[in-house]
Amino acid sequence: MHLAQPAWLMLLALLPLLGAGALLVGRLRHKQWGEFVAARLRDMLLRRASALPRWFALGFLFAACATLIVAMASPQGGVDTKTEKSIGRNVLIALDLSRSMRVKDVKPDRLAQAKVVIYELMEALPNERIGLIGFAGSPNVFAPLTIDHAAVRETIEQIDETWVPLGGSNLSAAIRLAIGTLKETGQKNNALILLSDGEKHDGNLNAVIDEAKKSGVYIFAIGVGTEDGAYVPNPDFPNSNMVDRKGKVVLSSLQPEILRKLATDTNGRYALAGSGTDIPAMVKLAARDLDAFEMQGRERRLAIEFYQWLVLPAILFLLVAVVAGTRWRGIKAMTVLAISLSALPTDACADDSAAAKDLAAGRYAPAREAFRQLAGDTKSPERAARYRLGEGTAAYRAQDFPGARQAFSGALLSHDPAVIASAHFGLANSLFQLGWLTLTAEVYPTAPKPIPDLARFDTLVQTRLAQVLKADAPSDGDTQGLAALESLIINWADAATHYESALANDPTQQDIRHNHETTLTYLRRLRELLDKEREQTQQAIPEPQPSPQPGNPGESDGTGEPKPDDKDKASDKPKDPGAQGDTGKPPKDKSGDDASGDPGKNGKQGAPKAEDNPPDDPDAAKPDETPEEHARRILGDNADLEKGPLRPGRIEYNNPEKDW
Repeated sequence: MHLAQPAWLMLLALLPLLGAGALLVGRLRHKQWGEFVAARLRDMLLRRASALPRWFALGFLFAACATLIVAMASPQGGVDTKTEKSIGRNVLIALDLSRSMRVKDVKPDRLAQAKVVIYELMEALPNERIGLIGFAGSPNVFAPLTIDHAAVRETIEQIDETWVPLGGSNLSAAIRLAIGTLKETGQKNNALILLSDGEKHDGNLNAVIDEAKKSGVYIFAIGVGTEDGAYVPNPDFPNSNMVDRKGKVVLSSLQPEILRKLATDTNGRYALAGSGTDIPAMVKLAARDLDAFEMQGRERRLAIEFYQWLVLPAILFLLVAVVAGTRWRGIKAMTVLAISLSALPTDACADDSAAAKDLAAGRYAPAREAFRQLAGDTKSPERAARYRLGEGTAAYRAQDFPGARQAFSGALLSHDPAVIASAHFGLANSLFQLGWLTLTAEVYPTAPKPIPDLARFDTLVQTRLAQVLKADAPSDGDTQGLAALESLIINWADAATHYESALANDPTQQDIRHNHETTLTYLRRLRELLDKEREQTQQAIPEPQPSPQPGNPGESDGTGEPKPDDKDKASDKPKDPGAQGDTGKPPKDKSGDDASGDPGKNGKQGAPKAEDNPPDDPDAAKPDETPEEHARRILGDNADLEKGPLRPGRIEYNNPEKDW
């Protein structure tokens, strides 16, 4: 047996000093009474109690203190060491540390978001051996492969773009260093997680991709940033941006093509950080295919603790000291009972019981407010997450789906799988209802009301699309109808993701599985209807007539008239709708000659001239088209259904020569 904290034994030296002080105080009090009262009157005037109980209490108090001091010294026995062993895989993380990672197109910036993704990956892979490589113009190994995740996490917390002295973005060198590091482990299959914005890089990627495939390295590429991008901040001058050699402000944006190529060609995966994709789950699922091996971890010290055998006697000694030193005269039994009752804990569940009763009785507003107040007052994160779950339930039943979405998001902070599954389920239901409200302006019906089938769903979507087509297209962006459809698709896609997360935490719930399948069915059908509408829109748009080529029938010979052998064919050529009006006569140029072939073509030059036939407003209605045809033509010209939502303010640029 030995003591783990022997320094506490120094407190034992205070006990003799305290005993000597108590003896001196007792003698001083006896001397004071002797001077105040004469010796012959002392027995008549003073009624002294025996001093034995006080000294008895003092002795037990010292015994209790000595026992507690020895307990704090942590006596241990049977000390042994044990080496931990675990089954894991090699996962190497390559983090981009170029200056473009400080761009703030995502909050707070790209580097901070990449670190958050790494923390989530480390929590999802607790048994894997993880290392860290940082790269810019040159790569460096900042944390070797280890199962000591705490050391890797500490390195990640401190790392920034100043750790790599050479600027740039040399992906090839970083991947080569990662391949070499993973080869040293002797394992056939390993994983490389690459976090970067894919900015302009140095080196040949094709060669390193072939080398990675031969070495069995699977690259999981995580894109950080947005395709719109933002300006690169200047680290030397706050509140200013970097400029290139030509004096232009440097704009950086996400380049997903490079990252997607690295992941696809090495049989890995590509994902965008912050897009709602469960990146840790994706990597964890893919890592199961890698070769696992047994690893030796830390040596853990095993010892039998004996301090608990000393704490109980110390408590007993302390109680005896209190009882022996107490003067019991004047203390009533009811007083003792009142003190004992006041020490009992109060019912901490009274408030949440009232909130639960309000929720069960259908009083959703007070129940929601009560749960919100309980979540704000409690100091326990786990209880706060449960109260947020109750708040979300009350808001959902009150059909306040945005408020329910916010409350269920707060409940995801729980560590209980059941609470997490319920939070994901409620969040998914709220997102689905928000999408359905966008489509019909009504809440999705539940039993006993009839559930809409696909035929009813088709009718609702077609009605909504018809309203979109009849609406006037604004000149500065998408129509409100198209924005609503885009919001619907995003909400339902996020709902499907949360249903999957709920099933991962509680796969036994059939309601979650049913709602997940229903959401996916509606999403597939909505895509089919949108594709069908796009095809109809494209068919309604007239195809432009080809310009006459030299040597082809209908070519002008320079006099403004078709060639003799092509007059019949030229006369049979269809007219371009909307270009000639109702008269059917071709327009004339400034010289008075008729144009042949397509409208707006000059017979002398065979090419259009803007000054001869100035174009009309392309968005203006044609004289011979209905409002519905006008809307279809505008929709086809903008091609919103095919290209997706237009983002105003998109800046096109060419990357200058730079080292960021």
